[in-house]
Amino acid sequence: MLEGLHPNRPTHVFRITTDGRSARAMTELIGEIFDPAETAVAAFETEDDGPWMLEAYFARQPDEAAIRDLLRPIVGTEADKGVFLPLEQQDWVKSSLEGLKPVRAGRVLVHGSHDRDQRRPNDIAIEIEAALAFGTGHHGTTKSCLLAFVDELKLRTPRHVLDVGTGTGILAFAAAKILKRTVVAGDIDPVAVRVARENARLNGIGSWMKLYVGPGVRHADANRPGHFDLIFANILAKPLRVLAPSLAHVAANDGTLILSGLLGRDVPGVLSAYDAQGWHLQRRYDLEGWAALVMKRGGAHPRPRRKLS
Repeated sequence: MLEGLHPNRPTHVFRITTDGRSARAMTELIGEIFDPAETAVAAFETEDDGPWMLEAYFARQPDEAAIRDLLRPIVGTEADKGVFLPLEQQDWVKSSLEGLKPVRAGRVLVHGSHDRDQRRPNDIAIEIEAALAFGTGHHGTTKSCLLAFVDELKLRTPRHVLDVGTGTGILAFAAAKILKRTVVAGDIDPVAVRVARENARLNGIGSWMKLYVGPGVRHADANRPGHFDLIFANILAKPLRVLAPSLAHVAANDGTLILSGLLGRDVPGVLSAYDAQGWHLQRRYDLEGWAALVMKRGGAHPRPRRKLS
């Protein structure tokens, strides 16, 4: 599932089954064209090596004909097979999470309550249930961010962590559990923050989380110049570009940015936005057609990308 900025109280969903390449292309198109404060898009495999499901959530009734016309250059007449449905608020994420499997990134295991038996003795286990927010760990963006975080820990131990666009809180939870430190995490959607708070209690880390509602770093807990030595931002290409100055402002001189929510074609534009702020690529992770970028301030030489299966 694609984590991003979430529509408040979504009322309608569009669903279409397609192949992975088309799902990623439609995800990018919808994410770029529609207001991320009122629209969110998800894409995920329905089974191993099987078809993909794309779901787009809208805060108001969408123009069905216009959306089909928008997607037709990508999937042809298959656009007419997609369905639009009114949505009860309590169901909008639950329906997209049913049947998803546990996800592992090193010792970090993201799972639902029905998969508690998959936990190993030394796992950093994060239990997430279907709820009114994105961020399940099953999408390649979240998993690649977790893998990037695990690799970062081999090099250094962050002391001050910020998660921008936290969704259900997975990245922040992983940092809090591993580092045993308070983590600041925020989201533009108050529903997402409420769910993240509930998930933090479920995982026994409520006291380690400072959660806020607001766009980007527009909160006293987040807007701390030069403070954070690790910042997660797993959102979408457009808001990542817009956030480049503010993330650079609150990052420590020796800090690390882990950015995702990107298709391959998004990467050059995002790198350009952060290069203008003095940040350069150190590592890149590619998984399921999505990219995660590890950025450092200054002229660090980029390491080879990791192709993840």
